[in-house]
Amino acid sequence: MPTNRFCDGRSRRSFLRVGALGFGTVTLGLPNLLRAADPSRRHKSVIVVYLSGGLSHHDTFDLKPQAPAEIRGEFQPIETTVPGIYLGEHLPRLAACADKLAIVRSLVGQRDEHSSFQSMTGTLMAVAEREGRPHFGSVVSRIQGSVDPVVPPFIDLFPTMQHRPYNSPGPGRLGAAYRAARLSGDDVELIRPTHVPADAVARRHALLGQFDAWRRSVESAAVDGMDSTMTRAFQVLCSTKVADALDLDREDPRLRDRYGHGSPTHLGDGAPLWNDQLLIARRLVEAGARVVTVAYGFWDTHGHNFAHLRRHLPTFDQGLSALVEDLHHRGLDRDVAVVVWGEFGRTPKINKDAGRDHWAPVNFALFAGGGFRTGQTIGSTDRSGAYAVANPIPYVDVLATIYYHLGIDPATILEDRTGRPAFILPPTARPIPQLI
Repeated sequence: MPTNRFCDGRSRRSFLRVGALGFGTVTLGLPNLLRAADPSRRHKSVIVVYLSGGLSHHDTFDLKPQAPAEIRGEFQPIETTVPGIYLGEHLPRLAACADKLAIVRSLVGQRDEHSSFQSMTGTLMAVAEREGRPHFGSVVSRIQGSVDPVVPPFIDLFPTMQHRPYNSPGPGRLGAAYRAARLSGDDVELIRPTHVPADAVARRHALLGQFDAWRRSVESAAVDGMDSTMTRAFQVLCSTKVADALDLDREDPRLRDRYGHGSPTHLGDGAPLWNDQLLIARRLVEAGARVVTVAYGFWDTHGHNFAHLRRHLPTFDQGLSALVEDLHHRGLDRDVAVVVWGEFGRTPKINKDAGRDHWAPVNFALFAGGGFRTGQTIGSTDRSGAYAVANPIPYVDVLATIYYHLGIDPATILEDRTGRPAFILPPTARPIPQLI
């Protein structure tokens, strides 16, 4: 067997890892990433903002001002641009664009599990890992492929969080070809072209010619198309389109100030409250990504719930309202959907530590853009915000709505890499009718 070494001592394996992917810690599934498409065609896309830890619905989007003090908490409701809809007092900017929002207040079916898997795969982490359930972004990659051959269809902005179940699920049974392009935290700097100089890329490209003998010695169908695949991989490496989307210095400073910056520093064992990621997400879908996922903040407020929310809700309010308004300003509000949700709600009753504990029976989800019917609330809870009493919405219907927006039938059956068929969602899942 040949040693497969270059003259500089690097192996073929290391070349494929460093050269073909070439984005530092960015991981790309090349067969999917490089699928040709017409970049001039408008495309549907989605930005999903995952609230690690579970944000209190009582203090944000479903206040209960008539409930006893131990339930209603310290915050007051404020009016919005939609008569009859009220939000928490620390969300004034979202209140000012409530006509561009749809709030589901009756999300049901989630379990008390601190993980992103319910939001991203439609099932519990143990089930997803046992059955190989893929991240919904991987499903979109498999079905629809790339809009632009140099822009990954699915980009994941989740950082690596200390609590491992918060981290983004993988492609499961679909295989590594459909995993997300990972651009996590400060690692977004690694994709800038200055880290892969053009002359270095050219040298790597020339080195491919040294593998003719090795290629002929390997009887593998996977190698047959390597030349064309690697050629297109170099197109990705040499393109600045994704790098440009990540370069926020290209934005008007006034718009950056409107989003607010937040910080890349993690909160607790969850995600940062970093509004740059929301702006990057908008730039990435504009560049051609179909799915961008953002892990945002840390909301597991077993203690000092109100102090935590007073400190962090203004950043949440500024960033999300800016994203919603920005999409409308750019005429992207029908093509780009925004979905904001977490793994569960919080307890109606405030505990002895001025906190709210986990509460799985009901939760909220926030929708914007996507051509959805906005300026409304969907469903309602009882007087204490503990259970859905009108129009309960199964949480998997959120994913069904995302698929519908992207033009994918939620009842689609996909074959995995072994040829085994499976539904992408439970057969009972359906788009939320009030939204569409």
